[in-house]
Amino acid sequence: MQQHPTPRILETKLSPPAFVATQVPRAALGEGAAAAAVKLVLVRAPAGFGKTTAMAQMRERMEAQGIATAWLTLDRADNDVSRFLHCLAEAVQRLGVEAPRFHGMHGMHSTQGSHGPFDAVAALAAHDSPFTLFLDDFEVVQEPAVLGLVREIVEHLPRRGQIVIGSRSLPDLGLGRLRARGQLMEIDTDRLRFSLEETTAFFALRLAHAAPQQATHATGALPPDMLSQLHRKTEGWVAALWLASMALERHGTETGFVERFSGSDRAVADYLAEDVLAHQPKEIRDFLLRTSILRQLDASVCQALCPRVDCAAILERLAASNLFVTRMGGEGGAGGDGDGDAWRYHSLFADFLRAQLVREMPGEFERLHLAASGWYESHERPVPAIDHAIEGGDHPHALTLLDSYAAQFLEQGRMRMLARWFSAIPEHQLREHPFLQPISLWATCFTHGPWDAMRQLDKSGCLDSPIAEVRASAHTLVPLLLAMQDRHDEAYEAGRQSLARLPTGLAFADSVLLNAMAHILAVRGDPHEARRLLEVARREQGNSSFNRMYTESLAGLFDLHEGRLRQATARLRMAVDSTYATHSAHAASYNHSHGNAWAGVLYAGAVYETNQLVQAEHLLNVYLPLARDVGLPDHMILSHVMRSRLAFHAGDIDAAFQALTELEYLGHHRQLPRVVAGAKLERSRMLLLQGNGPASHDELQRADEPALWDRERRQRLPAHDLDYLALARARWDIAFGDARAALAVLDAELHAALACARNRRALTLRVLRALALQRAGDLPAALDQIGVVLQAASQEGFMRLILDEGPAVGALVHRYAAVQQESHAHGGQQAGDPILADYLQRLLQAAGPAPAGEAEAPSGDAMKEPLTRKEIRVLQLLAEGYSNNAMAEKLFVSDSTVRTHLRNINMKLDAKSRTQAVAIARKLGVIR
Repeated sequence: MQQHPTPRILETKLSPPAFVATQVPRAALGEGAAAAAVKLVLVRAPAGFGKTTAMAQMRERMEAQGIATAWLTLDRADNDVSRFLHCLAEAVQRLGVEAPRFHGMHGMHSTQGSHGPFDAVAALAAHDSPFTLFLDDFEVVQEPAVLGLVREIVEHLPRRGQIVIGSRSLPDLGLGRLRARGQLMEIDTDRLRFSLEETTAFFALRLAHAAPQQATHATGALPPDMLSQLHRKTEGWVAALWLASMALERHGTETGFVERFSGSDRAVADYLAEDVLAHQPKEIRDFLLRTSILRQLDASVCQALCPRVDCAAILERLAASNLFVTRMGGEGGAGGDGDGDAWRYHSLFADFLRAQLVREMPGEFERLHLAASGWYESHERPVPAIDHAIEGGDHPHALTLLDSYAAQFLEQGRMRMLARWFSAIPEHQLREHPFLQPISLWATCFTHGPWDAMRQLDKSGCLDSPIAEVRASAHTLVPLLLAMQDRHDEAYEAGRQSLARLPTGLAFADSVLLNAMAHILAVRGDPHEARRLLEVARREQGNSSFNRMYTESLAGLFDLHEGRLRQATARLRMAVDSTYATHSAHAASYNHSHGNAWAGVLYAGAVYETNQLVQAEHLLNVYLPLARDVGLPDHMILSHVMRSRLAFHAGDIDAAFQALTELEYLGHHRQLPRVVAGAKLERSRMLLLQGNGPASHDELQRADEPALWDRERRQRLPAHDLDYLALARARWDIAFGDARAALAVLDAELHAALACARNRRALTLRVLRALALQRAGDLPAALDQIGVVLQAASQEGFMRLILDEGPAVGALVHRYAAVQQESHAHGGQQAGDPILADYLQRLLQAAGPAPAGEAEAPSGDAMKEPLTRKEIRVLQLLAEGYSNNAMAEKLFVSDSTVRTHLRNINMKLDAKSRTQAVAIARKLGVIR
């Protein structure tokens, strides 16, 4: 087997274009960006407005001020999460940023050493020196997971960090919130347009640096009235001015060119570019057209497309003339060899050149792409080789390359890249390569979900293929697709038949089947047989990092359900990082296991459970969009509920409800009743924590589908290990109904959970038992029960399953700690468990201060003065859990105004705390 292709980053991606003598300094833009105390500077305009030049000048100014900078030019391939993270890591390390070290057993990278992956997102958030990261050509980024990562980077930038983004379009980065907080600076087309003074300076620089042959017709500096006329007609559009200057160098100022020139739209730019192109020598013109298909140029790759000319000399000549090409910063060409300079065409001109190439040389377009593909293939770079073959419409050659490399990419788990390629290839041509059809099905399954893959499978004919290997691979896929559609009973029957056919000789397919059946058996309540199949899968997985991820994530899930959080976290971390276990040389290349949602969502859940909320949010930004796209029911529920809880904890109640609304919509859209019910259960829990008993009860009623919950009782569905109807009803009864009746339900549920080793569920049920006992007035029994919970939880590090029960459990833990402290103070039993002591301290810190005792509510006459309408609204938001920041955004006021309202409320209600103010207001009937 060939070695896995090594991902390379072109040096040109990590450097801005080199400075050219005809650049007009944009001092005002640079000073404004350097002085702006904002997180994000967005430079947004269509092609040809000088975004990249303005950003490069900002960078020079910042570096002169001692601010560390890094540059990354994005391209379409960066929509692959793994590639983006690799490129980002390379750029960020040039800032001098070191990898962060999180404390604690379950830190995302607490075990990270010199051989672990560099987490650029976390590293930026932890960096304490001034820095600016530049991201250019951002409009090419469309992948939600990549956008989520950038949103997170911006959200968690340290005080002295800044991001500058150049884009043709408005990026989906939550700009509204940044704008409202004063954390966004926008540089648009109006600010990028040249002023008359800058237009004058531009033509002066062009004249000063024009080659003698270019200035044949020039008669010196343009007269002021002509400059003013040209500036007005171009509206300061840099690209049009540049093209006009080249036309004037040929035609001169006496020809009436400026008078005839009108307009400033794209058609004008095309006209001028064509005019310039028409006057080039034939070999230059041919070179420009033939090499326009390349994203980046160096002499060697150009030579493959233009073998009869000296490409190095032409590139130097074009660069010296400032014609069309821009020299890229850094060293090394497109081949990554470090043996020459590299250039690129300005995007405006590249678009024109490619269109002109198609018009003038329609037969050459495919041949040129094939030549570029061949060059990249010969340099062992299969990804751009396949890209060029597909872009040129040469699908047969792309398929030939895929015959050699697709299986390797599949084993690496590069599903999104494979899916993109296969979706571009006509179905009838794919059928001529039968061994690629199953790979296409796998890629569709893990990127677009099981429903699309099942439709594709039915149309493909693979199940009845005359080729045994193709037929066997297709049959091993069926149980997985059924399980992913939440049809576990059907999946089990199909899987039994497929297991009987093993081994098929197809290592990847066999291992996926073993993993899928292990999961199906675990859901059906046969953990012993599930673990046996996992062990077989481990032995059969070979070099497949994807299957290694699959096996370890399932083992971690089993550990989690059985209460072994530490071991589960270690396994899930290994699953997420599985790609570089075998190929350590590629360690930084595939951080987050290609953004695979299967392992990632589970790992995020383990990290969340240990109360590492920032790291959990970081992981969700990567994995939630992927889980949504693939459509795994349990992963959709787990990820959206986790996002909702993170938002609720941060006081962003609107975002918390929005996450659940999206989850419910996905459930309806994909006809998954369990997903809809999962959203309703979590909404009920959130309303309960807000003290809204009737609304919480209504959501429980809407979630009550007997057939669904009867099935849940027979199966072990990951998303419902802790969130299911019987438990939710008991929680509601504890808060608003009959706590003693809830105790009877909890006892029965606890007995059933312990009988089948569902120890994590048992721990949650014990937490609720403690709350029920407290509510029923049996405080000693409640303290005993919470003591049992804390002792067990401290051994594994469980925190959120306790904390997520809200203030009532916080009060109980504080009482338990006070009793323990009082016992020690009076000579009682000494604290002999340092693990429990440390854990209890961390839990108390996370729970917040002990709630102040509720003062007797004053009578209406005793209120010092009435609350204003705005103060009542603040009280309502406070009761619902909104933070100060979230209230400020919702009320369109500043944080200080919110704090003033809260002080006034406390004074008028004679309250000592926020909690007490809400309690008094409820007793007075001011709020519900």
